[in-house]
Amino acid sequence: MQITPPFAYPEIDTLKKTDRVVLPKPGDTPAFCRELHVIPVSYTEIPVAQRDYPIVFVSADNGATFMTMAILGLKAKQNLFVSALGWDRSVYVPAYVRRYPFCMAKVTVDNTQRDERVVCVAKNALVPEGDALFDTAGAPTAEWQALEKLLQEYETDLVRSEELCKVVADLGLLEQFNMQASLATGATLQLTGMHRVDENKLNALDPAVLQDLARKGVLSRLYSHLLSLENFRRLSDRATSMEAPAAPATVSLQ
Repeated sequence: MQITPPFAYPEIDTLKKTDRVVLPKPGDTPAFCRELHVIPVSYTEIPVAQRDYPIVFVSADNGATFMTMAILGLKAKQNLFVSALGWDRSVYVPAYVRRYPFCMAKVTVDNTQRDERVVCVAKNALVPEGDALFDTAGAPTAEWQALEKLLQEYETDLVRSEELCKVVADLGLLEQFNMQASLATGATLQLTGMHRVDENKLNALDPAVLQDLARKGVLSRLYSHLLSLENFRRLSDRATSMEAPAAPATVSLQ
């Protein structure tokens, strides 16, 4: 059996009732998230996350599929929303961060990927002195019930994001774009490989198609995405306040 970890996750294993897990304290930020310059955002998160982050469409397979991602930094391994104190609590903290060290992952058996997903946990969170998630009779604790609910709801929401991306791609609405920022420190940073909705193509859709997108809630997400692109300016301002003079840098999201 082969387990595929989610984007950027450390090594994982299926969760067992006998596992003892180190649960993050309120405000903790997983180590792997500190070096992410992009992070997935789900369908329900888009209208909330657009207040703080640029949200773009990214493909890891040359346009076959897309993901909705929030941009966290202007260069590789740069998360401008994390400090020694953890994630900036004045902004929205994505569920991708809050669900750690747990996730739901796809499983491959005999070279065939199963449709169902299993609950997994990061291996580095499995320690003898960790918290028990089930009692001696095998019943889940109240804390685990709440965490499992978050996992299941978030996984369902990620599927809705995949469906949104497929609809947008099938309609031919996505265009590739780059973003370049010249910081006050003299550094020039460039992000490439991003996609956004072409607003002219969106407005030119048949009224019946637009009505259907509105009815399904897709249209409001697309406008949230377009509005979020204004946050690149705020991201540049964050980078300026944190950057020392540096040579030009380019990072691709593909």
